[in-house]
Amino acid sequence: QATLADSFLADLDELSDNEADVIDEENLDAEQMEEDGDLADIEALNYDDLDNVSKLQKSRRYIDIMQKVEDALERESDVTDKGVVLEDDPEYQLIVDCNALSVDIENEIVIIHNFIRDKYRLKFPELESLVHHPVDYARVVKKIGNEMDLTLVDLEGLLPSAIIMVVSVTASTTSGKPLPEDVLQKTVEACDRALALDSAKKKVLDFVESRMGYIAPNLSAVVGSAVAAKLMGTAGGLSSLAKMPACNVQLLGAKRKNLAGFSTATSQFHIGYIEQTELFQSTPPSLRMRACRLVAAKSTLAARVDSINGDPSGKTGRSLREEIRKKIEKWQEPPPAKQPKPLPVPDSEPKKKRGGRRLRKMKERYAITDMRKLANRMQFGIPEESSLGDGLGEGYGMLGQAGSGKLRVSVGQSKLAAKVAKKFKEKSYGSSGATSGLTSSLAFTPVQGIELSNPQALANQLGSGTQSTYFSDTGTFSKIKRT
Repeated sequence: QATLADSFLADLDELSDNEADVIDEENLDAEQMEEDGDLADIEALNYDDLDNVSKLQKSRRYIDIMQKVEDALERESDVTDKGVVLEDDPEYQLIVDCNALSVDIENEIVIIHNFIRDKYRLKFPELESLVHHPVDYARVVKKIGNEMDLTLVDLEGLLPSAIIMVVSVTASTTSGKPLPEDVLQKTVEACDRALALDSAKKKVLDFVESRMGYIAPNLSAVVGSAVAAKLMGTAGGLSSLAKMPACNVQLLGAKRKNLAGFSTATSQFHIGYIEQTELFQSTPPSLRMRACRLVAAKSTLAARVDSINGDPSGKTGRSLREEIRKKIEKWQEPPPAKQPKPLPVPDSEPKKKRGGRRLRKMKERYAITDMRKLANRMQFGIPEESSLGDGLGEGYGMLGQAGSGKLRVSVGQSKLAAKVAKKFKEKSYGSSGATSGLTSSLAFTPVQGIELSNPQALANQLGSGTQSTYFSDTGTFSKIKRT
């Protein structure tokens, strides 16, 4: 297994002599960076040595903070002094330092996990794909050691029973070989260091959670002590957190996710430490983004209450949490069931419809004709005639079955048609009565077509001028009897 230093040396050997200018420029840049202290000598780094990989535990900052945490856990916190500003409180400053240290511990555990994985891959290469959590992986590696038969190793309590069975079956067919004694010793030492860092992280979180009750009681009631401590540490204090808008609080602790080409449908983006809250985890996946925005908004309100020490009892935070819970439950309620619509009351008597001349006229205008009545009626035992024959096309019903052999039915004229015909007949369709050479005695009527008429008949009948009824020769004046 090639180490990182060997891969760097191999890359240097592959450089050609034609790139001398590029190498000179890189050497100049490297010398400048070495003068600044930003680049270490690659050959001097020994990646087989755990102390060169993991340096946090031996740093002065780590030792001082852990000593203060242990001392603070041994003594009770003085919560009686309410007049001290939070930023001036030494325990508050220690909480902020602990938040930053917890992030460094997580990164250090990942580095040590990679070291253990590189060393133990020769013994059990499939284990890293079966146990993903770095601390669990370190515990399993320390428990197995150089043992090839996993039936002799008791992994109960370290992993779930289903994972234990898969690990045992995979170990029986693995292609790994036992590690040399020195490599095994370094691997076990790295496992001890990872477990020690995990224990220190739990101790730091316990201290922070125990002090968050009086530092930010309302914020702790909404999101929990652990998440509240992480939000405060990332924001840079309670005052800075209180000044943030809710949309920024939602993103505190968010990391860029690389899905490696997989679908983004189920991935949750734009979510930070609020993802670790109990309210978020208990919400169905389809509602988690709405719940995240709601929790972020209420957390901002709780932080603003805590920043002015408005409610030391935490009652405001508990009421905000209850409000969030009720809203999430309301979102999950099914829509109201569709109520069955009752049937209308059956008509016991015919409805009263308006009658009169207009309604009778309308009925007569849209009444079904006798021909349509015959077409809609069929006689039993007698096939109807159709437009295409043999029962195809539009059926004619009883049309043409009355014995006449015709499809046409003589229908009596309706009253409306008779009235219209009478109106047209009374109207004069002849000439105007003017005596000229163009005067015709033919009239065109819609009822009878061409009709022979006398154009002087109407004039002789009515008269004009002195021949009118009022000034006729035979007419007399009416005698009006006065009373």
